[in-house]
Amino acid sequence: MTGSGVRNSRLSPLSIAGWAALAMLLGTAFVAALGGLNQTTYGAANFVERYLSAIADDDLATAITTPGVALDDDELTAMGVPTDISTAMLRSDVIDAGPEDVRIVDDVKHEDGTHTVTASYRLDTAILQTSFEIRAIDPLYGLLNRWEFIESPLAVVDVTAAHNPLFTVGDLTLDTRATKSGDELAAFTQTAPYLAIAPAAYEFGFSDTLVAAVPVPLATEPGVRAAVTVDAQPTADFVKRVQTQVDSYLDGCAAQTVLQPSGCPFGIEIDDRVLGDPVWSIVTYPPVTLTAGETAFEMPATDGMAHISVEVQSLFDGDKSQLEEDRPFRLALSATIRPDGSIAIQLQQTS
Repeated sequence: MTGSGVRNSRLSPLSIAGWAALAMLLGTAFVAALGGLNQTTYGAANFVERYLSAIADDDLATAITTPGVALDDDELTAMGVPTDISTAMLRSDVIDAGPEDVRIVDDVKHEDGTHTVTASYRLDTAILQTSFEIRAIDPLYGLLNRWEFIESPLAVVDVTAAHNPLFTVGDLTLDTRATKSGDELAAFTQTAPYLAIAPAAYEFGFSDTLVAAVPVPLATEPGVRAAVTVDAQPTADFVKRVQTQVDSYLDGCAAQTVLQPSGCPFGIEIDDRVLGDPVWSIVTYPPVTLTAGETAFEMPATDGMAHISVEVQSLFDGDKSQLEEDRPFRLALSATIRPDGSIAIQLQQTS
């Protein structure tokens, strides 16, 4: 029986050639597309641009997890910083400004496959240019380029907190004594290193009731160690509080009904017989001024005036008279802030 409805399923040579050509065309297109992605989205230049853009967006979580940014203990040791160096500044809401108007101006591929990518950008009002050395790492899905910084772009900032251990950077308040112990905790001026994202602009300062520092700007450069000093000086309220303590101390001296008040900067010697109790009063309180010294805020020797009123009798002729005399004195002091925020003063009497 002849089956007249059966067709021949073999492809002709012409059909096979067509499918092969189509497969080759698709393969070529895929390779071309992959190459395009590796040159652009997954290219060396774009890797650097993404890092800088993350800083500009204050997305520091992305910036610090960029391959090659994190530093291990050996790298920190080689940089001359402790392995427990603070990373507190590596967070959002700390930088004052990131790189803007980023433009890749050069991308040089070297024979070993590494790249030198040079970026131009604006940081605050300055136009800067930085070259980054990067290299390829294991590709994504085995196809798409991935990169890492050969040297971390992180910066180290040595912060000197002069005359007060605290400082602010962005919305963050930090204590330079955080990793210290023993005698170091008592130092009037403290210095501590911090890891910082770079490039970025920061503003350091401090202000509270007793001390304040003029804000200090700092721009970090990738891989560069920088230093900044936050110079805390006494506020008007600090001076007022010390003045109150000084006045109270002098009032206590004046309340002593003796010729030589104990522990006080003024007194008098009288050759005649004293009749009744001497009465002291303060004519002029020394005006407090404070400047930073080596270990405390200091007031230089400052003039004041006390007055004594006392009845005396002459040993020569027995005449009685009322002695009224102003007695100048000088007073110096040092002042420190206790951990609880109170003020401790150390008086220094001068001749």
